[in-house]
Amino acid sequence: MLKAGLKRSLGLVVLCLGLNVFAAEKITLVVSGIDKLIYLPAKLAEQLGYLEETGLDIELLSEAAGSNAETEMLSGVAQGVIGFYDHTLSLQARGKLVQSVVQLAHAPGEAILASTAGKIRGAADFKGRTLGVTGLGSSTYHLTRYIAAQAGLKPAEYTLAPVGAGTSFIAAMERGEIDAGMTTEPTISTLLSTRSATVFVDLRTQETTRAALGGSYPAACLYMPTAWINRHEEQVRKIAQAFVKTLRYIQTHGGEEIADQMPRSFHGADRALYVRAIDESRQMFTADGIMPEDGPATVLEVLRVSDRSLDGKSINLANTFSNRFVEKPIQAP
Repeated sequence: MLKAGLKRSLGLVVLCLGLNVFAAEKITLVVSGIDKLIYLPAKLAEQLGYLEETGLDIELLSEAAGSNAETEMLSGVAQGVIGFYDHTLSLQARGKLVQSVVQLAHAPGEAILASTAGKIRGAADFKGRTLGVTGLGSSTYHLTRYIAAQAGLKPAEYTLAPVGAGTSFIAAMERGEIDAGMTTEPTISTLLSTRSATVFVDLRTQETTRAALGGSYPAACLYMPTAWINRHEEQVRKIAQAFVKTLRYIQTHGGEEIADQMPRSFHGADRALYVRAIDESRQMFTADGIMPEDGPATVLEVLRVSDRSLDGKSINLANTFSNRFVEKPIQAP
């Protein structure tokens, strides 16, 4: 009897240990504003079931600014961030190695808008003005500083205010708290539709981005700590290829079809405007998740001007991204 009871007990222990060994590890990805169109592939991949198809336990969280999302990853709360590629360079300058494993966009998908109540016609008019950015240290912060520097302005000659995105950005402009600012879709289209703002620096397509910055600017991507990537290569590959499948879907479906897949809360009060914003934004996304060849150097040039943490630091661009997880061809949906 004792032996039989002992065997049953040991069996239960082995079963429990087995469940712990084989239980799927939760992988948390923080999105730097999950309802922003620049990060459309994140929620769309979940809605289409492509993340579930990986067989992994993947959770998407949202943070208002890229700097906050980065902090979540560095603290160990998340294994990766869907944010801008430039974070991989600034983190390397601080001694923290992370890589983009799938490049979602080759343009920022952003624009600088000026209030129609003001008299800003170009970056030279930033002098003495307050400019809105998502957050201090965010990608909008670095791009705005770079564009101002190209117009001959020093940081002390204007003020950058962290006003977030969406309704908070719109409110800041309507209340006159900012004279201009950089934001994303669908906020851009909302402000244009009410004629309360005009665009004077457009980074929503690869063509206009090259004209403004001198090259492609790889923006939205999935970046993860290099050490975690090296320990979980198969999981990373599955996640990256789920996003490539999503990018193919975006390339082969129109705004109406894509909007149908998204939560209604993402549409806002004007679904037609949301659909139009998707159609106008689709070309910012890559078709294959591959890093554009001229992209990393452009980002480094921008950060050399706008991010003092890179001063005197040697950045190895080859360590900031990897195409190996997306190079295998995937059948289009």
